[in-house]
Amino acid sequence: MFNIGTFEFVVLGVLALLIFGPDQLPKAASQAGRMLRQLRRMADTAKDDLRQGLGPEFKDLDMQDLHPKRFVQKHFWEDEEDDGARPKRRTSLLNGKRPPFDEEAT
Repeated sequence: MFNIGTFEFVVLGVLALLIFGPDQLPKAASQAGRMLRQLRRMADTAKDDLRQGLGPEFKDLDMQDLHPKRFVQKHFWEDEEDDGARPKRRTSLLNGKRPPFDEEAT
């Protein structure tokens, strides 16, 4: 998720131990865990409220579709490939004309 290797994890642990000290570290870790759970709960509640407010037409709405990058990929690229590779670029616009740039130069 965060792409943290073993060395970075050890460095973070040593820094946390130096900053909080051995007696305060468990308390700080439990507070951080509680705060993370609360933030996740708030985000889930906000998503549920959004889905509820949009009505039954949007019950299957995927929140990832609202991300600008995903929106552009969905509407301006051809079908997304399942293997994670970058999709092929469209060679024409929706009206059938060529895009206003040279594909070989970009």
